[in-house]
Amino acid sequence: MLTSRPLTLFALSIALMAGGCDRQSTAPAQPGDDAGKSNAPSLAGVIDRSRAGQPIPDFTVSTADGESLSLPSLRGKPVLLNLWATWCAPCVVELPTLDEVAAKRGEELKVLTVSQDTGRASGVADFLREKGGDNLEAWLDPENQLSFHYATGTLPTTVLYDAQGREVWRYVGGMEWNDAKAAEMLAEGL
Repeated sequence: MLTSRPLTLFALSIALMAGGCDRQSTAPAQPGDDAGKSNAPSLAGVIDRSRAGQPIPDFTVSTADGESLSLPSLRGKPVLLNLWATWCAPCVVELPTLDEVAAKRGEELKVLTVSQDTGRASGVADFLREKGGDNLEAWLDPENQLSFHYATGTLPTTVLYDAQGREVWRYVGGMEWNDAKAAEMLAEGL
């Protein structure tokens, strides 16, 4: 017979895998650049095109080794930007499928995984490799600037940008990035 604690943990795991990890409180911790506008989160598992045409945000991400990357510098090639965290079960589940996309389509599409973990910068790269992310770079956003910018409150959040650096769509929740549905979605930005 299951005790209440294992049953609760099992139910929580199933709920997180069904949609996404939601660490959002009732009020956002910090307003985004477009404070005052509606930032209602997308429904998990739905393609949101309401911000199509918006430019890639002017943020810089970094590695634990101190390398930095300005997001606007990526213009010229489509970018699949994925916000994830080591504590997020659906994020971890989709990492191998993102890795497969990076391996197969890396010439035509930049797959950019950006960890939203705070306080464990040095372990993110190792974690990524352990979970099947050999073709993914361990970029960090320890202050969660991108999470606040996208205002979904849920991980994983994935945004596709075209080669001109304009948003095509965003997808909130876990996804099999190597299946036919994802291929159709990615074709919109290529």
